[in-house]
Amino acid sequence: MSFLVIIIILALIFDFINGFHDAANSIATIVSTKVLTPFQAVLWAAFFNFLAFFISKYLIGEFKIGNTIASSVHPEFINLEVIFAGLIAAISWNLLTWWFGIPSSSSHTLLGGFMGAALAHAGALSRNGTEVINYAKVIPTFLFIFLAPFIGMVIAYIITVLIINICRKANPYRADNWFRRLQLISSALLSLGHGGNDAQKVMGIIGAAMIFYQKSNGHTLTFKEFVDHNMWVPLASFTAIALGTMSGGWKIVRTMGTRITKVTPLEGVSAETAGAITLFLSEKLGIPVSTTHTITGAIIGVGATKRLSAVRWGVTINLLWAWILTIPVSALLAAFVYFLIHLFMK
Repeated sequence: MSFLVIIIILALIFDFINGFHDAANSIATIVSTKVLTPFQAVLWAAFFNFLAFFISKYLIGEFKIGNTIASSVHPEFINLEVIFAGLIAAISWNLLTWWFGIPSSSSHTLLGGFMGAALAHAGALSRNGTEVINYAKVIPTFLFIFLAPFIGMVIAYIITVLIINICRKANPYRADNWFRRLQLISSALLSLGHGGNDAQKVMGIIGAAMIFYQKSNGHTLTFKEFVDHNMWVPLASFTAIALGTMSGGWKIVRTMGTRITKVTPLEGVSAETAGAITLFLSEKLGIPVSTTHTITGAIIGVGATKRLSAVRWGVTINLLWAWILTIPVSALLAAFVYFLIHLFMK
């Protein structure tokens, strides 16, 4: 029981780190356009991160993304050591990328760590590793590594072109003031999408741990039954990510808000709206996507409406490498941690 408690605490710590690591995704553009100060922006984003709980619970009606994460590995290859190793790996990679100001994906870090530890566990049992992963759940997540930023980019491009054409004859000063106000709404929508998507991933990990614990004590639970009987888990998850967002993450704000392309209030509205639409779509489909990838794609889409050279492709390519490496590095790190645990627990 004490090990389960440690895992739950670790999962909420990861959720908190996810908040300040990914805070830049929802506030970078609104800070870079000076609509809000950094302090005002993190409070604004944190409020809507928590409010996302009520959207997921009462509007969407279920926590599909949490269920996807919890069932990404087949149950027979899940135990508390696997989940612990996955969390340690995910926290380590998240802190490392935060330190260097690299906007990597907390979602894929967590998924990579979970799968890597499960594969290591399967190897320790001398079982065939190919049957460990639930590919029906994992393959859509892998596809959306590329689809989410592309969808965000296309939607942002279309929205920006539409706005430019609609507002062609508008007074520039008045239009700028209007888009500064609208950015409050678009950033709120993006923060709702961020909270609804990312907090559920930790719910999925805690759910997998608690379902395993209950099963080892002779009680079988589905993910929905787990949530219905433990409503404190989603509440704690959404609270932790909101508190993490309030802690900031200014190195990544600088990368997202200024280094990819210069963003105006109009373009901020386009990027944030496109990112929010993509995140809401993925939540509806139950596919855990990266908020980082999504908003980066949207910012690129906005920059491309000016000219392709307006996007700093060198920065973008470096980000792409970080995205590609996140899952395998997290998986290898988790496997290493699992073998260490397995070695000392013999």
